[in-house]
Amino acid sequence: MGVEEHVVSHYARAGLEAAILAGLAAAGKDVARLGIDDLAPVDEFHVGGRAATEVLAAELKLAAGMKLLDIGSGLGGTARYLAARYGCDVTGIDLTEDFVAVANALAARVGLGRRVRYVHGSAADLPFPPAAFAGATMLHTGMNIADKAPVFRGVRRVLEPGGFFAIYDIMAEADLAALAYPQPWASTAATSFVEPAARYAACLAEAGFTLTHQRRRRDLADAFFARLRTTVASAPPLGLHLVMGDTTRTKVANMIAGVEAGLIAPVTLIARAD
Repeated sequence: MGVEEHVVSHYARAGLEAAILAGLAAAGKDVARLGIDDLAPVDEFHVGGRAATEVLAAELKLAAGMKLLDIGSGLGGTARYLAARYGCDVTGIDLTEDFVAVANALAARVGLGRRVRYVHGSAADLPFPPAAFAGATMLHTGMNIADKAPVFRGVRRVLEPGGFFAIYDIMAEADLAALAYPQPWASTAATSFVEPAARYAACLAEAGFTLTHQRRRRDLADAFFARLRTTVASAPPLGLHLVMGDTTRTKVANMIAGVEAGLIAPVTLIARAD
């Protein structure tokens, strides 16, 4: 089994759509009349959740009709937010077929089926023509990409000149030998490719990007972890435990410990295609 297959096996969840719909119903939501805010507790699978998506989007010059690509789109929360809030036309791509199927189903349920679409594929082999998008986002995906340089070259190929590439990932801040597993993004170190922001910056420059913004987002992490501790302890009907499975408590504890020990941190990078 190759790295990508191991990554898929880490994330894949049978019956995920049914579990989410049941969770929504148990939380008092009308599953026939859903909005993107109803889905936020489960489809924003990154540190900070919806708040982090909002902060990142506010850094970008978004406009209605802008064609965007969301790399590692997961259950589709980021793409749906950009479409609903800014009127963008968003394509998501993800390795995990279960996620792609659920993302498309949820987009249809919230009335965004014509503005958002999700395709099954690899960030290492983007199936899109050159200059197809005005911008790209990648949230908590780089940790599963072993060689970021060719992936970033592929992103540059599908972006218009001057297009943005916005990244929000967990990045290394120290020697990771003490980082415990499983983590939300990897069951073992074999499929975890957490790297320092300097490595991202070097790969972006080599791919033809100019870095315009870099910020460590520990502020988003602290507030999110406080909520996540409560959520994991109480196990509400709707939450990220539906995505992370039976090892949710261990994954969350290990991630929080890594951040608090200064081993890892969420970081935002925004670059412009030259």
